[in-house]
Amino acid sequence: MPERRLVGIDLGIASEHTARVLRLREDASEVCRRRCRPTQDSLGELERAALAGAPAGTRLEVVIEPTGPAWRPVAVYFVRRGHLVYRVSSAKAADLRRFLSRHAKSNNIDALTLAKLAILDPQGLIPLELGDREQATLDRRVRACDRLTRLASEHKTRLKDLVRQLLPETPLRDALGQADLAVLERTGADPHQLVRLGKARLTRLIVIASRHQQGELRAQQWLDAAHLALELFAEHPAVAFSDLAEEVRTEVRLLKATAAELQPHARARDQAYARLDPDALARSLPGIGEVGAPILVASLGRPGRFPSGRHARSFSGLTPKSSETGETDRKGQSISKAGPNRLRTALVLAADHARRQDPQLARAYYLQMTERGGCHTKALCVVAAKLVERALTVLQRRIPYQLRDTDGRLVSAEEAKAIIAERWTVPEEARRRRRSRKSKKGGKAPQQVVARHANASARSAATRRPSPPPIVVPELTPIKEVLATVAQRTGIRF
Repeated sequence: MPERRLVGIDLGIASEHTARVLRLREDASEVCRRRCRPTQDSLGELERAALAGAPAGTRLEVVIEPTGPAWRPVAVYFVRRGHLVYRVSSAKAADLRRFLSRHAKSNNIDALTLAKLAILDPQGLIPLELGDREQATLDRRVRACDRLTRLASEHKTRLKDLVRQLLPETPLRDALGQADLAVLERTGADPHQLVRLGKARLTRLIVIASRHQQGELRAQQWLDAAHLALELFAEHPAVAFSDLAEEVRTEVRLLKATAAELQPHARARDQAYARLDPDALARSLPGIGEVGAPILVASLGRPGRFPSGRHARSFSGLTPKSSETGETDRKGQSISKAGPNRLRTALVLAADHARRQDPQLARAYYLQMTERGGCHTKALCVVAAKLVERALTVLQRRIPYQLRDTDGRLVSAEEAKAIIAERWTVPEEARRRRRSRKSKKGGKAPQQVVARHANASARSAATRRPSPPPIVVPELTPIKEVLATVAQRTGIRF
């Protein structure tokens, strides 16, 4: 067999990288051990040591983990030099290291583990592809938008928590609007300041901030919450009204700053997406939308690197785990969640809209909810897994997405919605039984009963032999008469 040179590099962030080089021919023997830094000279010295004595034209197979930002300089150097680079998950490397060295862990052991991964699991290693400039631009803008969006969500959650400390009957039940932010920035949700501001000025503030969408009714909600808070707390010294109000104003300013920083990144993201997908093929998919399409294109990268839709589904982390042994095959396992979180989140959110637009996806959702005993979230994950497979097909074939009936017939958007409403709409009774939340009227959520199991129970009850009538024994009846009555009814002799 031709000689292979395997390089396992345990990356360090604040320290040097540790490398182990193996020669694989008849057996696996060690070539060298090195330490290196992310510089041209240091990595070049590692490359020369790894190729020492190798035949001309030998390509190194470098295996690394995605350790923070440390993996990219190493990957760029070796890919630019024409070598193969594999980036494996930390979980897979940890499992193999635990097998090879159960009671010891060091940088050298980690590097050796990574090098042996190319021997033990060659089918599970996919060469790393570093995209071009446009792909890198889109990837960075998508990551920045995702991080800023999550940061804004954290500020909104923190704002609601702080307001609830000042106003236990908080009016912030739904999403935060511009009028709410204006009130919070002006008063800090301090009930004293809300009362002093008065209904007229509070109404004027809300009308201007909401552009006449809200007014007196919303102002009254804020004032009612303020009066209830003052009545409850009664100026107790444990409630720091002014300090909490200042913290609320700080969170409002941070939220506005985050939103202001998000806008230019979002514009640059859309421009980069337009250059990579000029035909907007990803946006032709049902439910993907303006934000989901750049995330999909940036996460999948070059569509041709996936041999099939099954590999793309596995990459997204929407494939359920499997547990099978002997005659046992456990169903209903959780998904692997092995892919990027932002891709999986975008697909699940898109699936909720896609099931209302595509009859085939609506059918998959319907079957999960009515026949497979799945809840709403599980059904959406199934639809999202099918959606990522279709997205890969659309991007590979360069053909916009087409809506089809369950029989494969092309349909328009209006026909698709009519078919879904007629055939694939989940009944409210089935949806109610899949819910985990308590009903609005109070009480526990109903049992999750699968329809076919309920029908089987009904048939079993219909064919069951009727039970004998109960034996009624009056008080102070002699024991002999009781035993005689029981023997007569049941045929049992005492």
